[in-house]
Amino acid sequence: MLDSHLRPLIDPMLNRAGKVLSGVGVTANSVTLAGLGLGLAAAAMLAFGLPGGLALLPLLLGRVLDGLDGAVARVTGRTDFGGYLDITCDFAFYGAIPLAFALRDPGNAVVAAFLLATFYLNGASFLGFAIMAEKRGITTTVQGQKSLYYSAGLLEGAETILFFVALCLWPDAFRPMALVFGALCLVTTGARVMLARRIFGVDG
Repeated sequence: MLDSHLRPLIDPMLNRAGKVLSGVGVTANSVTLAGLGLGLAAAAMLAFGLPGGLALLPLLLGRVLDGLDGAVARVTGRTDFGGYLDITCDFAFYGAIPLAFALRDPGNAVVAAFLLATFYLNGASFLGFAIMAEKRGITTTVQGQKSLYYSAGLLEGAETILFFVALCLWPDAFRPMALVFGALCLVTTGARVMLARRIFGVDG
């Protein structure tokens, strides 16, 4: 919901940084992997029970790199593998944070499993929509230039990052926050399915 509004504000800064990085030989894929590494480091810190505030730095730096990889790719040339690697690493990071809270406190396990299930459903609806859009030649640049079709939804990347930041700041409130966010993921999934039905049609 917020991504399309934030893009015009952050893309110019990312593009400038992307030109600098590409100029010194940094590749988009290496930026993607570095971002994943920082995200997993934040998850590990949470899993081992460290104060959530300490995990904020690698978490936020990792998300900055997640934006920078696309900026580098726009300079050096986008590739299908780069887009594939980017979305795979995104989902690896998204799954690592709920898992970290389950490991941090076994009492969180059921709620973490619910949150992971809603992430799974939301991700499936997102990727399925992208496949059908590609099949029909449907494109969009609302979320910037992407390798995949990014269908808008109630919860997108910005909302997920804000949620993770909140979890780091108030880790003891994981269960109620995760239940609310998971429910909103289900709303997002349902809305995307209805949109797909309208755009792609129903057999027969």
